[in-house]
Amino acid sequence: MKKVLTWILAAVIAAASLPSCIDDDFTTSPSEVLAFSVDTLNMGVVFTEEPTTTHRFVVYNHSSKSISISNIAMTGENADLFRLNVDGFAGTEFSGVEIRGNDSIFVLVAATLPANGQTVPVNVDATLSFTTNGVQQQVVVRATGRDVTRLRALTITANARLTAGKPYQVFDSLVVAPNATLTIDPGVELLFHDGAYMVVRGSLQAVGQVDKEISFAGDRTGDVITDVSFDIMSRQWLGMFFTSTSRANRMDFCHVRNTVQGVIVDGSLGDQPVDLSMINTRMRNSGDMVLEAYHANIAAYGCEFAEAANGCVYLHGGNHTFNHCTFANYYLFSALGGPILQFWHLNAESDDQSGRAFTAANFANCIIYGNGADLSHGSFDDTNIYLRRCLLKSNGEDDDHFIACLWGEDPLYYTVRSDYYFDYRLRPDSPAIGAADPALTAPQAATDRYGLTRGSQPDLGAYVFVAPQE
Repeated sequence: MKKVLTWILAAVIAAASLPSCIDDDFTTSPSEVLAFSVDTLNMGVVFTEEPTTTHRFVVYNHSSKSISISNIAMTGENADLFRLNVDGFAGTEFSGVEIRGNDSIFVLVAATLPANGQTVPVNVDATLSFTTNGVQQQVVVRATGRDVTRLRALTITANARLTAGKPYQVFDSLVVAPNATLTIDPGVELLFHDGAYMVVRGSLQAVGQVDKEISFAGDRTGDVITDVSFDIMSRQWLGMFFTSTSRANRMDFCHVRNTVQGVIVDGSLGDQPVDLSMINTRMRNSGDMVLEAYHANIAAYGCEFAEAANGCVYLHGGNHTFNHCTFANYYLFSALGGPILQFWHLNAESDDQSGRAFTAANFANCIIYGNGADLSHGSFDDTNIYLRRCLLKSNGEDDDHFIACLWGEDPLYYTVRSDYYFDYRLRPDSPAIGAADPALTAPQAATDRYGLTRGSQPDLGAYVFVAPQE
């Protein structure tokens, strides 16, 4: 028995000392080459003179035997702008990199591009070459460099103008002091870094044009994940704040997005309301609301208010006009915290004890529809809130405050939330097409942000219906 146990123990030790089942023989055949997860590693648009985020791709060995890569190097005139990490090791050139049979390694790439002096993005390419068994293979690496004008904790104390060309990247804050006016030309892009914000204590004149929107957005570029752009992500910068000393503000053909708090117009501390006028402007993608007004006067024509965690628009005191506007909420990143359109300080029941006038608001030819509830207040008796010829998600009835409305109708947007696609124009079978009252269309809302005329049979909401091409 002792002899048998000795033989068993010897067999176990011998088995443990044998090579593993992985075949560590190396192929030297030129036909055994590498495979790559990409032919071109596109790093997207990046700001010059700033380090990029790190991008990666995979190098595969589909052979059953191990393979040795004799050389990996970045080549081309832009090679020195890119930084490499191959299988966990940083460097500029690599040799003798081994990949076992049917295995893979990661290659990480980052870059810092120099300023290019252009007002448009410029492609910067280099080639990452792999030499294996005498065969050279290549992966193109591309970064698109964009020059920006950097603004850091800037306070504008005298009248000033921002002109189109390079985007403005805002760090910390952009402040318009009392009695100063900031004019922003059509086509200007303001890109706000994490934690940055804009405060208007004077006056803002941001008047864009068709095809030349003025953009207020976060400065993250590229995709969060494949095919999901940072452009639809909220909470990238704090937002815009109009204080009680602000006057005569105008935002036409503007696009405000990616904020934590949206746009807040606050006249609570002043002796008269702050005023903000908007034509064909979009406010969307907020971690709170896209627009809040406190004892302020808002006039909005052909505007879109969409996608916010706690409801889209909140009105607290002040006098407001919304004409041919679309209010829609299909927010992605949390459960909705409130109805699309919300009111307070309406009458004695919701009096904020400020002694200021109660909220007055007129909505005409608007659409209020999306996930969750549409309105925070079901009855507007004893208030100055009126909705005329509006499409509502609620199933209700007309009265003195809801006049000729379309109740419980789906406007049939093109938006498909599950596909991360947000487009609040109308599909061909929408009940909002031709349903507006032309007598209620304000002159300021005569055309939409695409430059399309509403005509004698206008559609409800911000956008003129266009039949799709076959």
